[in-house]
Amino acid sequence: MKSQLLRRRGVIAGGLLAAGLPRPARARDAGTISIGVLNDQTGPYSDSGGPGSVLSAQMAVNDFGGTIHGKRIEILSADTHNKPDVAASVARQWYDSGVDVIVDLPVTPIAAAVQEIAREKIRSVMISAAVVTEFTSKTCAPISTHWVDDTHSMVSATTRAAVEDGGRKWFFVTVDYSFGHGLQASATALIEAAGGKVIGNAVFPIGNTDFSSQIVAARSSGADIIGLAAVGNDQVNLIKQFGEFTAGAGRKQRLAGFLVYITDIHALGLPLSQGLTFGSGFYWDQNDQARAFARRFEAGRKAMPTKTRAAVYTSCLHFLKSMQKAGTSDPIEVNRAMRSLPVNNFGRPATVRADGRVIYDLTLYRVKSPAASRGPWDYFEAVGSIPAAEAFLPMTRVCETAA
Repeated sequence: MKSQLLRRRGVIAGGLLAAGLPRPARARDAGTISIGVLNDQTGPYSDSGGPGSVLSAQMAVNDFGGTIHGKRIEILSADTHNKPDVAASVARQWYDSGVDVIVDLPVTPIAAAVQEIAREKIRSVMISAAVVTEFTSKTCAPISTHWVDDTHSMVSATTRAAVEDGGRKWFFVTVDYSFGHGLQASATALIEAAGGKVIGNAVFPIGNTDFSSQIVAARSSGADIIGLAAVGNDQVNLIKQFGEFTAGAGRKQRLAGFLVYITDIHALGLPLSQGLTFGSGFYWDQNDQARAFARRFEAGRKAMPTKTRAAVYTSCLHFLKSMQKAGTSDPIEVNRAMRSLPVNNFGRPATVRADGRVIYDLTLYRVKSPAASRGPWDYFEAVGSIPAAEAFLPMTRVCETAA
């Protein structure tokens, strides 16, 4: 398998980019178009992406028809082990061997490393798991697109709902890396703008197992809302331990989630997670198109798709349609087509902005009580919406390729 993923192909010289930069080296025609799914296959973020993202990419290929320009479309996958140097090494070898686009990329340092290599080599990258706004506000490139709800869109939904419901004083429990700190900073700005106040925080490392000190600090802070600047298994364990710590004492404080996956709620159960409110661009039961995709996915994974897995499917399908429209596999031309075509976002309008940010309306969801749920995976109820223009930051940067 390793030799297949890292096979070497000859390269041919190209012409010039419209901006006057040299074209990237292109692999010789081997009769394939390659999509590389690069993510956490076995660690704390595998439940939201992992092998399920590989399935989503393959579903997109199958729905497209399996070939383009007479070439077979193949899906490759690799595990980053949540190490940026591993991700960068795989990305570099994939691009050098002719992989056309890399997708998924959970956690900020990994996505940032791969985006930089894509800029250097002028090859396509679609970020559908990492969520910081910097991928379009600071480091955008004409070969890069950002598909998943970002830190600004997530906090705008959650903070609005909580502050309007009387949650004026906040305390954050924050994972100690760029995602957590960025999310807390974005949320703080919106909380303060709405008249609220952040009165403290407690940090923890990725993979933490004992949250007792953070929970004690949060409980004793006097905050109305405990903001969870966390994700994946860390967030699941934090909520579980918070429930155990406060069992029988009554919950006067409310928990506010931001990056919440349906698999998190499934792992927690509704008794612990009921009432959590958050924004999302995808829920499997949002409409007929989403339900049809989700049922097919469930047949392969025995679970409903997360919004990351939905974004992988949508981005891969859009990439292939754009390559077909462009009539070439040239990354610049394909990404230009991606920005001009409407996105098939499970029946909801979406577009790719000039800076690569995919924009769409967000829905505000609340986790149902056990009594309100009709059965497995019936976990969310829609309680509001946020227009795309409010959910996402305005475009502030003109994207350029690296010299």
